[in-house]
Amino acid sequence: MATMSWWSNAVFYQVYPRSFADSDGDGVGDLGGVRARLPYLKSLGIDAVWLCPVMRSPMADGGYDVSDPRDIDPLFGGIEALDELIEAAHGLSMRVVMDLVPNHTSDQHEWFQEALTSPPGSPERSRYIFRPGRAASEPPNNWPSIFGGPAWQQVPDGEWFMHIFAPEQPDLNWENPEVFADLEKTLRFWLDRGIDGFRIDVAHGMAKPPGLPDMADIAHGMLDLDDDDPRFNNPGVHAIHRKIRTVMNDYPDAVTIGEVWCKDSTRFGEYVRPDELHLAFNFKLAEVHFDAEEIGEAIENSLKAVTLVRANPTWTLSNHDIEREVTRYGGGAIGVARARAMMLLTIALPGPTFIYNGSELGLPNVDDLPEEVLQDPVWERSGHTIRGRDGCRVPLPWSGTEPPFGFTTGNSWLPMPPEWVTLTAEAQQSDPNSTFALTQAALRLRHSRSEFSGDLDGLSATDDSVFFRRSGGLSVLVNTGTKPIPLPAGEVLLASGPITDSVLPNTAVWLV
Repeated sequence: MATMSWWSNAVFYQVYPRSFADSDGDGVGDLGGVRARLPYLKSLGIDAVWLCPVMRSPMADGGYDVSDPRDIDPLFGGIEALDELIEAAHGLSMRVVMDLVPNHTSDQHEWFQEALTSPPGSPERSRYIFRPGRAASEPPNNWPSIFGGPAWQQVPDGEWFMHIFAPEQPDLNWENPEVFADLEKTLRFWLDRGIDGFRIDVAHGMAKPPGLPDMADIAHGMLDLDDDDPRFNNPGVHAIHRKIRTVMNDYPDAVTIGEVWCKDSTRFGEYVRPDELHLAFNFKLAEVHFDAEEIGEAIENSLKAVTLVRANPTWTLSNHDIEREVTRYGGGAIGVARARAMMLLTIALPGPTFIYNGSELGLPNVDDLPEEVLQDPVWERSGHTIRGRDGCRVPLPWSGTEPPFGFTTGNSWLPMPPEWVTLTAEAQQSDPNSTFALTQAALRLRHSRSEFSGDLDGLSATDDSVFFRRSGGLSVLVNTGTKPIPLPAGEVLLASGPITDSVLPNTAVWLV
């Protein structure tokens, strides 16, 4: 495993700022809200806060369409609010990592506005990917957008620009040296202000293949991507990450974490070679069912990918783009029990753990949001056939007995289910059997017990259970079957549900 840095075994908490906490009553979460809730995160056992995009943006895609990468959007409180958040977090010995979006900009970015008013072949257009069409009304190739429809938009002079995501998110041309030069300014701007690192959005994107060849198969879901998809994982991306790393080396305590969707373990490992990313998200555990063999295989593949290059594995069960684990594992009481079990499994694994806001409360997806409130661009781009990701982005319930449950004094930007009254942070903090209490206890043990040290040893996955040991002395058993399993020898350190002389279905246990 790589040399120990603060991030090599940290517990990161992903904050989707719009949905975490609102400090000014406009119904949208902001940085003031995050700062006010830092003591809650500290008490939970969090080492670092990862902020989803807060840079200046028209919000066509929740902030992933950045119009000024060196400013904070007023919606979130402006740049002073970020400075105050960093100072407060550092005062609590917590780190702050922010999202970086290098694959594309907003169509409102000054560069793109200059490109639209400049002729084909101009230096202004060369910062983006403009191409002539195959015919007057036919785009340059058959690539689809991740959000639906073609990945090209035509401008009045007949040229087309590429947007792998929404039309409001034109892709940058990473063959133009101006693009990296500007990114370097952005990296240094935030690092000099005290940011502790970046989560790099679409870190497997940026580089495009020569000639922009057609896709062989365009029938993909939003995140159902093959490794041979020409839109992503092109060899040229690694030169970009090496350039980023040269900047980061001037800030040796900072970290880069790449969003990398890549199924092949060897190719995934290439992103975390010593001169590229420090960490990369491995989504394998977030993609499997509550099935022992799938879980075991995901752990094995994840470890194999980073072991080849002596990097740190990362673990997460959910984020702002995928269905919440409670719903994914079946919903209701079964979904909650399985999510609790998988949370214990994940926290027990070696390497950094990422917790998506609300997972510590056992929140489910909200899949019955009224159509008129849906804001994910996927909804519009799919012709109202795919509801998108809003269901996992509903604001967090903090306190009280009715919506908006202390999230805001106004109307929350997405409606909150009244039945979340039992899931508020306030209610769970006073309940020793709550998912919050379980998460808190698990993180305290992870931070304080020597048994959580060392590599994974003795992983086994059968038809109905997953079992592994840490070389420091921790044993972990998860019952994924339908019948009780005899409790292994040892002292029970923590369990996700009731334990007698057996481990019940949908339950995990830690032993020493």
